[in-house]
Amino acid sequence: MTSHSEVASELVPPLADGQEDVVGESRWPPLLAVLLFLGLNVGLRLWLPGEVLVGVPWVLPTIEFVTLVVLFAGNPASRTKPRTWARPLALAAVGLLVLGALWATVLLVYHLITGAEVTESAGMLLAAAALVYIGNNVSFALLYWLLDSGGPLARAHGDHEYHDYAFTQHMNPELAPPGWRPVFADYFHLGFTNATAFSPTDVMPLTLRAKYTMLVHSTVALALFGLVIAKAVNAFA
Repeated sequence: MTSHSEVASELVPPLADGQEDVVGESRWPPLLAVLLFLGLNVGLRLWLPGEVLVGVPWVLPTIEFVTLVVLFAGNPASRTKPRTWARPLALAAVGLLVLGALWATVLLVYHLITGAEVTESAGMLLAAAALVYIGNNVSFALLYWLLDSGGPLARAHGDHEYHDYAFTQHMNPELAPPGWRPVFADYFHLGFTNATAFSPTDVMPLTLRAKYTMLVHSTVALALFGLVIAKAVNAFA
């Protein structure tokens, strides 16, 4: 009996070196997302070098840089030169990035509760909150992208038995072109909408790992928004 992966490999043959990956994913969208996070992090620390904003100085930017290198070198979405180590290593790097972003959130919440100096200045507070918000969304978007259906390479080959996330195009195939599959930009959108609505919007989690990853993400966003808004209301009272 021919397996699903064998059928998929016949329908989507491997690419030769130098051949354009017409159904794969470009490495640049996730790299640009991490670069955005890294640039904001470094820029904020250069702007306010003496302030303790979101944790130990330069630890989070170091994790971001490592993630950037792993994604660039491994390119876990590549069909031209697939590497067996790329996805596990990318998952480990992104896992560290998620933990770093969550730790920054916990520290900012702690500063808000204890009334630390960083929360007394509206500019500093908004800058730190924006950095934490964007960092959480970028890191979780990368995690969604790597987790769903075995990762981008498995989705490109059709080498997966189930989806972790059901996009609108999955539930209504007539709305999508033939062979549609989600790419990083779709998970980037999911990251920001889940953090803003605190619940699924147009993408439904199907598996337990998908549900609880989104649960952690939305809970952290809700706590951050609630405390920042409460601080802002108190400042203008």
